[in-house]
Amino acid sequence: MFDRIESRAGVLNGKPVVKDTRLSVEFILELVASGGSIQEIVRQYPALVEEDVRQAVLYAAEHLKSAGAA
Repeated sequence: MFDRIESRAGVLNGKPVVKDTRLSVEFILELVASGGSIQEIVRQYPALVEEDVRQAVLYAAEHLKSAGAA
């Protein structure tokens, strides 16, 4: 489901990031919350494609759902 998101111990202390980048899901959420559109974010960070941003947001939503179920 989240083939574009990964967590590795050696990258940003294991925080989830967009695969093959050091751009964290947290950082992407901050960009979206600050009013950045998907197109603006991709333009500003050329290592990303639109699907990376969408998956980052969905990844965060799914993990918040899981956290609430505990």
